[in-house]
Amino acid sequence: MRMTVLAAALAVTALIPQAAAHSAPARPGACGSGQLCLWEKPGFTGARQVHELSTIDIESCVPLPAGSKVQSLANRTGRPVATYQSAECAETGEFETYPGGGTWVPQSPYQVRAFKVWEN
Repeated sequence: MRMTVLAAALAVTALIPQAAAHSAPARPGACGSGQLCLWEKPGFTGARQVHELSTIDIESCVPLPAGSKVQSLANRTGRPVATYQSAECAETGEFETYPGGGTWVPQSPYQVRAFKVWEN
């Protein structure tokens, strides 16, 4: 009987850290220095797209592929990046500019369909 109670107590104790992990706030996902990382789901989860300055025309609209979903992002480009609700970077829809020093956005207030990297 003693072994059964001890085993049950150990089993319950082993479950506590797992339960606490599910309630922890979202942590930034992997995004390297000089990159703009976009995730399809909030909290830096789901499929990730990575864009680097070497492949982006500065101050040009970069539409995301049709059907892409982006709901969280990290700007580590070192330059300001604007995200747009419009696939044409139209300012008639929602848009927001994020500083490039390491901005982590766990949930965009709108569906991101395009972005633009600005000169400092």
